[in-house]
Amino acid sequence: LPLLRQSVLKHAGSRPLCSSEPLISAVRGISSSPQQFAASGRAHTSSNTDTDVPKVLITGGFSYIVLKRFGKNNVILSDIRKPPIDVYHNGPFIFSDILDYKNLREIVVNNNISWLVHYSAVLSAVGESNVPLAKEVNITGLHNILDISTEHGLRVFVPSTIGAFGPSSPRDPTPELCVQRPRTIYGVSKVHAELMGEYYHHRYGLDFRCLRYPGIISADSQPGGGTTDYAVQIFHSAVKTGHFECNLRSDTRLPMMYIDDCLRATLEFLEAPADKLVSRTYNIHSMSFTPHDLTQEMQKLLPYLKVTYNVDPVRQAIADSWPMALEDSAARRDWGWKHEYDLPQLVQTMLTQIITNHKLAQVN
Repeated sequence: LPLLRQSVLKHAGSRPLCSSEPLISAVRGISSSPQQFAASGRAHTSSNTDTDVPKVLITGGFSYIVLKRFGKNNVILSDIRKPPIDVYHNGPFIFSDILDYKNLREIVVNNNISWLVHYSAVLSAVGESNVPLAKEVNITGLHNILDISTEHGLRVFVPSTIGAFGPSSPRDPTPELCVQRPRTIYGVSKVHAELMGEYYHHRYGLDFRCLRYPGIISADSQPGGGTTDYAVQIFHSAVKTGHFECNLRSDTRLPMMYIDDCLRATLEFLEAPADKLVSRTYNIHSMSFTPHDLTQEMQKLLPYLKVTYNVDPVRQAIADSWPMALEDSAARRDWGWKHEYDLPQLVQTMLTQIITNHKLAQVN
């Protein structure tokens, strides 16, 4: 299995802490407008062709999403936090603040970057408690990413989320094109990102790509306060104590995906030929389940597991405004997306990995 890519998990509600606590006072220094990027009104052509191995910059996390595919020397990981020591052994890591336009631009130029994978964000639960920070990181930071990518002819990937939909959106399933009126600053910023990216594509020729992630589940992720966190925390609690207290109602159905499916979808989408993409923003889907469904599947392997409910009204309100399932036929048609993990496979894989990790931790 591929190594965990923590950056992806941020956009699934599992890792809401952004990589930008002190960013409000960051220097931005924007010196160019999109109109100055090219006299023709189109993006500059990158020096990398489709047949070249891309040089990839990943913002906002210790992500290994493309290390294996393109080689560790062709992928630069960046954040404003000091990463675990193993990150330094897996290839280049540099400090990068997405609100510092000049620094970000220097990184792109000095390292001949051709792809920019932008994961830095403040998520739903944390964003509601710090709206000014969420606006700075999720909106101003995005503008810097789009402007620099346009100026230097990059292929840019920005993840979106089920949080980009709202209570007036169809929920089961939620189509790609429908009313989007999210009730969180995170969701609002993601709708903004989708529209701005598509505008830059049509206006300046930017190769913008965006996937709406469901809740992403990984054994290597520690929950951090997101709305879909219960689907990760329940596995850790089941192994450690045999009891889990869920903060969503037992019948709350949400779309979910195992991390390996999410990573493979992202990489396949990044590598898809531009002429195959009818849209620039796609839904991807794997499975949908409720806390009750997940509990029943886990109890087949852990009969002693006990789950109780203590509903958090804030998270429940967010979950009630989100899709129950995503309609993703366009992704399956246009670039061949196909999930591999269903609920039984997810439970088996998660429990196997967490039990193994727990035993190793006890030994050490």
